[in-house]
Amino acid sequence: MTIIDTPHRLSLRNIERAASFIDPVFLHSPQYECEPLSQALGAALTLKVETLNPLRSFKGRGADFFLKDNAAALAGRPLVCATAGNWGQAMAYVCRARGWPLVVYTATTANAFKVERMRAMGAEVRLHSDDFDSAKEEARRFCASSGALLVEDGLETQISEGAGTIARELLARNAFDALLVPLGNGALLNGMGLWAKAHAPATRVIGVCAEGADAMAASWKARRLIERPATQTIADGIAVRRPVPQALDDMQGLVDDVLLVSDAAIRRAMQLVFQTAGLMVEPAGIVGVAAVMEHPALRSQKLATVLCGSNLTPQQIVQWLH
Repeated sequence: MTIIDTPHRLSLRNIERAASFIDPVFLHSPQYECEPLSQALGAALTLKVETLNPLRSFKGRGADFFLKDNAAALAGRPLVCATAGNWGQAMAYVCRARGWPLVVYTATTANAFKVERMRAMGAEVRLHSDDFDSAKEEARRFCASSGALLVEDGLETQISEGAGTIARELLARNAFDALLVPLGNGALLNGMGLWAKAHAPATRVIGVCAEGADAMAASWKARRLIERPATQTIADGIAVRRPVPQALDDMQGLVDDVLLVSDAAIRRAMQLVFQTAGLMVEPAGIVGVAAVMEHPALRSQKLATVLCGSNLTPQQIVQWLH
């Protein structure tokens, strides 16, 4: 395949390179149309299932590519990340494989299962405030005082490029009218969007945010950074109130629309996917399905979405799936 790069912060060549760099355990995830789900939705929807790997989320692609691509520069340097849970797990997994220490900052309200898994993989987890973005600010302060490096999801280009391999796989086998992509810090949407616009320009790239965490959606529509004082959603993995400016800039020219979905639709989508496809998906990972439920105009199109995480506590499983 000939790759002609575009004048963008992210690189198509790097997405292609990432596809041969990333640990194969994260690559070539299943993609298929679940007939009972499509019938229930009244729409042709292909699922890209990013939950069947050691982390139960898509984040391993970006973390692995970032650390491999920067291995020489990062060796021996203390690493730090901030997370709602899945990004921290990905960093813990790839750092453990290299014997590198990692400090993770997350909110006191973070998913307990995700916190437990980060610690089990050897990360030092520091809980700070009840808000992800406040925890990230504390991580930034720690790095400024200690000389550690903050590896920020949505900022580092290789993280987005690693995530872009999902679109490379998805579009190699099928054509779609639209991709419905969960939108938190933007790494997944921007990586997939860059590849899609280059290789399937007729395909619309649509980000999906929770109504109670709409800072990225509002910022993209206004073409300026808009912060929210708080978030209020069960979709913790995309509960961003302070967008990453570079990720917001990356969206320009790659994203055709950003939709909002309610928590009620997210819960219904979780239940429907569990009942029809037998898949357990966390709130942030299911918003593409929720968008089909709440935005009927989508249903006449050939669609695809990424089920990008399945890390739920036992209590959440009982509360949301039954």
